[in-house]
Amino acid sequence: MTTTDTAPVDIFVIGGGVNGTGIARDAIGRGHTVTLAEMNDLASGTSSAATKLVHGGLRYLEHYEFRLVREALIEREVLWASAPHIIWPLRFVLPYEKNLRPAWLLRIGLFLYDHLGGRKLLPATKTLDLTQDEAGKPLKPGHTVAFEYSDGWVDDARLVVLNARDAADRGATVLVRTRVVDARREDGLWTITTEDEKGRRSTTRARLLVNAGGPWVDRVLAQALGRTDTHNVRLVKGSHIVVNKLFDHDRCYFFQNSDGRIFFAIPYEGDFTLIGTTDQDFQGDPANVKISEEETDYLLAAANEYFARRVTRSDIVWTYSGVRPLFDDGASAAQEATRDYVLKTEGGKGDAPLINVFGGKLTTHRRLSEQVVDKIDGLIGAKGPRWTRTGTLPGGDFAPTAFAATLRSHMAKYPRLGQPVLRRMTRAYGTLVPKILGSGQEAGDFGALFGGTLTQVEVDYLMDREWARTADDVLWRRSKQGLRFTEDEKAELAGYMARRLEETDLGETT
Repeated sequence: MTTTDTAPVDIFVIGGGVNGTGIARDAIGRGHTVTLAEMNDLASGTSSAATKLVHGGLRYLEHYEFRLVREALIEREVLWASAPHIIWPLRFVLPYEKNLRPAWLLRIGLFLYDHLGGRKLLPATKTLDLTQDEAGKPLKPGHTVAFEYSDGWVDDARLVVLNARDAADRGATVLVRTRVVDARREDGLWTITTEDEKGRRSTTRARLLVNAGGPWVDRVLAQALGRTDTHNVRLVKGSHIVVNKLFDHDRCYFFQNSDGRIFFAIPYEGDFTLIGTTDQDFQGDPANVKISEEETDYLLAAANEYFARRVTRSDIVWTYSGVRPLFDDGASAAQEATRDYVLKTEGGKGDAPLINVFGGKLTTHRRLSEQVVDKIDGLIGAKGPRWTRTGTLPGGDFAPTAFAATLRSHMAKYPRLGQPVLRRMTRAYGTLVPKILGSGQEAGDFGALFGGTLTQVEVDYLMDREWARTADDVLWRRSKQGLRFTEDEKAELAGYMARRLEETDLGETT
């Protein structure tokens, strides 16, 4: 059975990654009517498989991508101010290696990095004596000098979900696990047919279509639009390993590898270290991407070039991989392909417009979204001004430097929960923590404890307000509690969520 929406929407967005949700949020905030469809869970592809950095891209300077770096550097503090619960500053330690990039080149690069983007709150670069500084202790002997600079961290999947939540709060329709099976132009509009996970079909008409399918952007053109001759993106796989904690301080390492690539070692979820990433051209279905033995060996070998304590496979507690949909600029090597984004518009002047989004990254998603909606305004008419530069995401309505104060207020309200629980929740939900916990005080007031620090009231919130439908949605995207769950606990959570879905017709998350 197919149902049809009667009134057309202004914009239909295909893709529930960071670009698609960012575009939907910006557009609805300017007054357009918006529907977004994601074939799986929000952030289930590339947007939850990044190195999770809000950064300018120091190494992109080597490829002369000054505009991209400057734009990304500016966006670091814009994004931090918009979501200081899920985004925060980090200091990166870059050890000098005399046989790799010369010190003068690093100093020039870091000088540009400090001054290209109008840095205001983030501290500047400084030189470290690794024989005296704590950052030198985990490293092999012989590392004596390092440069320390600023960038930022983001909970990538939560960034996507909060963009979607804000869009929905402003009136957008957000459809998860809903695939676009057909899109065609009819009478100056788009007619889009979608199919949900139960096989139910719906038809929506729209004045403009945005294809933000990420790694599937060409497949959308081919399958939904019948465009079989397209090849716009180069798929590049990046893989990461998460190991038991390698150092106790809260800074990150930016390491140079002998092959000319770089990799990071980053404190992760309190007890772990994240190491990545790789760069390999990828063929096949992005849904089936996973780390290879070769990539695992590469990351372990790279880490063991620097760390005094040997890292082995037995230290690995989790791995993840993603496919970056880079615009195919003909670069010879995967690591040389541009990280810039490209927007291509088709149609207009009586022919329903289509905007295709190629490439992009977490740091520049807001700026990309703003430029897409500028194009939309030019094609179908403007309804409101730009606004996202100063807007905040749900739960992020506090000053960038006021996280500690926000945490203290939650600890005062819920003194029996303890700092570890409330710190994790404040990092995830910011000022929305009381909305989730309500007036409860005792452990029993929050329902079952499924594992780690994940309680029933939080799971219910994620299902009711954040489109979570499976245990993986909760454990690996809405949180990283999967790192602390046993298989039995995962099964118990999955069973609870399945039963709740049967008992409650959540339908479209409100």
